[in-house]
Amino acid sequence: MPVGVVGSGSFATAIVKMLVENCNVVHWCVRNEFVKGAIELRGHNPTYLTSVSFDVNKLKITTDINELVSACDIIVLATPSIYLSDAMDRLNVEYTDKIFVSAIKGIVPKVNDVVAHYLRQEFNIGFRNQAVLAGPCHAEEVGMERLSYLTIATVEDEVSEKLNSIFASSFIKVNASKDVLGNEYSAILKNIYAVGAGIASGLGYGDNFTAVFVSNAVREMETFLEAIYEAPRDVNDSAYLGDLLVTAYSLFSRNRNLGNLIGKGYTVKSAIQSMNMVAEGYYAADSIYTTAKENNVNTPIIDAVYRILYGEENAETVFAELTAKLN
Repeated sequence: MPVGVVGSGSFATAIVKMLVENCNVVHWCVRNEFVKGAIELRGHNPTYLTSVSFDVNKLKITTDINELVSACDIIVLATPSIYLSDAMDRLNVEYTDKIFVSAIKGIVPKVNDVVAHYLRQEFNIGFRNQAVLAGPCHAEEVGMERLSYLTIATVEDEVSEKLNSIFASSFIKVNASKDVLGNEYSAILKNIYAVGAGIASGLGYGDNFTAVFVSNAVREMETFLEAIYEAPRDVNDSAYLGDLLVTAYSLFSRNRNLGNLIGKGYTVKSAIQSMNMVAEGYYAADSIYTTAKENNVNTPIIDAVYRILYGEENAETVFAELTAKLN
């Protein structure tokens, strides 16, 4: 089944690596002609996961999303959320009955909503033609072929089976879920919590506090998900708790790294500018904070992170207040 990936960042590169294990050819829509030429010439992404080597005979690279969508039955969207609408707004070919898989763990600024809603509202792509990739699956470890667990959420069993067949490999184990929105929201929430865990680290809080922080975060996540979208789910599953843990603790986590810089005294603006990758938690905090308030959800951790990122409040003061609310 023809499959393509839109995006050329670290996770997009990791997804291409997953797919070439099972697919004869993987279509890949990259950012510009420089990236396209570099991959075709050297078999490496010149900017992200540069150590990952590809057999260029198994890649069909383009900079035109319409060329990719025309050629593929499955399209994996793996751009940062803030750039998704730039790519999708160029789409002018037929895409009915194609499957769109979101590997994006952030809010689409154009509609201030999750990708699933954006695709349905802006492009009339229903949930039956959508899927979400979730779970603790850092791109860097996929690049090193370290065993990782991927959750694929989709409402259709047939779609789930197709995606399982192209993603599962010796280093990727695949779990199935029908909780499309829950998986997408939890992937966004864990980025915000990871920013908070990083702030705590930068302020000098230790492992004991971080354990309490994450324990409270998963309970807060469950409360938020139940208020926004009720569905059968266990937040202790790897797609929810597992992804939260790895993002809050791992040195590969860009969201934790952003928070760590802020905790150490960087301004929010300077911390963002110092990073060469997008920290989705920053962009999501504003939207998720508003959503929580609109739905009367008690979210003290999200509130604290929002106050620091957008209220420009002192991180040390805000976390001193937060510690009294955790247990």
